[in-house]
Amino acid sequence: MSYQVFARKYRPRTFADVLGQDHVVRTLRNAIEKDRLAHAYLFVGPRGTGKTSTSRIFSKALNCPNGPSIDFDPDDPICIEIAEGRSLDVLEIDGASNNKVDEVRSLLETVGFAPASSRFRIIYIDEVHMLTTGAFNALLKTLEEPPAHVKFIFATTEPNKILPTIISRCQRFDLRPIPTDIIAGHLQHIATEEGVKLDDAAAWAIAKGADGGMRDAQSMLDQLVAFCGNEITETNVLDIFGFTSRETVAALLLGILQKEPARILAVIYEQFEKGKDLGQLLAEVVGAIRALVVAKLDPDAGREGFPEALWSDLSAAAETLKPERLLAVIDTFSEAESRMKWASNKRLHLEIASLKAVQNLKEIRLTDVISAIGKADPGEITASFSDNSASPPAKPEPTPASEKKTLTEDSKLDPIDRLIADAPDDAVEPEPVKLNPDSENPKQKPIDQAKAEADNTLEADEFHNDPLIVEALKVFKGRLIS
Repeated sequence: MSYQVFARKYRPRTFADVLGQDHVVRTLRNAIEKDRLAHAYLFVGPRGTGKTSTSRIFSKALNCPNGPSIDFDPDDPICIEIAEGRSLDVLEIDGASNNKVDEVRSLLETVGFAPASSRFRIIYIDEVHMLTTGAFNALLKTLEEPPAHVKFIFATTEPNKILPTIISRCQRFDLRPIPTDIIAGHLQHIATEEGVKLDDAAAWAIAKGADGGMRDAQSMLDQLVAFCGNEITETNVLDIFGFTSRETVAALLLGILQKEPARILAVIYEQFEKGKDLGQLLAEVVGAIRALVVAKLDPDAGREGFPEALWSDLSAAAETLKPERLLAVIDTFSEAESRMKWASNKRLHLEIASLKAVQNLKEIRLTDVISAIGKADPGEITASFSDNSASPPAKPEPTPASEKKTLTEDSKLDPIDRLIADAPDDAVEPEPVKLNPDSENPKQKPIDQAKAEADNTLEADEFHNDPLIVEALKVFKGRLIS
C-alpha cells in the first residue's frame, strides 16, 4: 500500500473518534436512536474541524447493515466503500466544480431511483456555498419534499453565502474550532502510534498554530516527521513554521507588566531580526493576558500552554493588577492588531501598542483614588495633619445670643439681616421675601453678588482643607487646579 498522510490515515471512522464536536455527535446519535431523522442536514464550520468526516460517519450509520445504527462496524464492506468515496448510494459532489444549474438538475434526476444496496440514497455536497443562485433555486423543491429514501447533507465554511430558503429547509450544525489541548493530545497519540518522540511543548506549539483545525495540525506533524525524523522538539516547530515560543511571549508580557520599556523593545527587535511574524506574536500576548484575566476570576483555569515556572512569574507580576486594567491593555492591543493587518511597518505599531500598554498600567484613575480613600484609616489621616503645617479646619463654636446681639447692634446691617441675626437659635427661619421685579432695588444686585462670592470663597477654603482631600493629595502627590 502506498504511503498515506496522517490526515487520511487517522481520519475518524466512528462517532467515538470525532474530537471536539460533542454537541454535534450527541444530536446525531440521539436522532438515530430515536428514529427522528431529518431529510437535509447542513454542517458549518472552519476548515479541518470534521465536516466531511462527520458526514461520512453519519452516512455509515444510516446505510450500515441492520441500520440505521450508531454501533456500526467501520470495517464492514459497505462502510469501507462510503469511507473511500466509492459507494453507489452515497454521492459526494464538490460544489465548487459542480455549481451550475444543469449539473444540479442532472443530479436531481437520480433522486427518483431507489438505492442499490443500502437503505438511503445520500447526496453530499461539499462547499455548497459555491453553487450559483440558479442552482440553489433548482434544489428548493426537491430539498423541501424529497422521496423518503433520499437524504441531503451539505457542508460549508461560509454559510452567509447560502440562500436563506436553503438554510431554512435544513437542520444546521455548527462545528467549532477544536480546542488546543485536544489537538495536542491527539498529536501525541499519533506520535505514539508512529514511534515518534514528540515533546509536550512541541505538540502544544503545533496545536496552537493549527488554530482549531485538526487537519492542519496533522499535516504539520507529517512535515515535521519528514524533517526531524523520530524526535521532534519545540525548537524544530518554531524554526520550521516561524511560531513564537512561550518563553518569548512571557518575556514580552513580563516587560509590560513590570513596566520596563527597554526590555519590551529588545524583545520586539529580536523577533523582528529573526523574521518572526509580529502579528502572531501580538495575538499570543493577547491570549496570555486573557488567560491571566480568566485566572483571576477562576483559579482553576488553564495556563495557556505556559510551563509552570513561566506561569508563576506572570501570575506574580499581575497579582496587584485588577482585571479591568488588564482588559484595558487588551483593548490597546486589539486596536493595534487591526492596524497591523494593513501596515507595512508592523514592528512600529507593535512597539507603540506595547508602550501604550505600559502607560495604561501606570496611570492613576478615579476608581483608584476612591479605593485608596475608602481604605484609609481616619485616625491615620488626622495624625498626618499633626505632622504637617496644614491642619483640618476647626468647627466654629456657636456664638452666644448675648454676644450676637451686641455684635448686631454695632454692625451696620440692613433691616432683614438684622432680624435674622437677632433671632434666637431655635427660631424658625422666615420665608424668603419675594419682591416685585419692577420694584427691585438695582443697587441690591451688587451687594447680593458680593455675598455669593464670599460664600463661594468660604466653601472653596473648606474643600481645600478637607482632611480626605489633603490626604489624597499627599498619597498621590497631586495638586488641585482651580
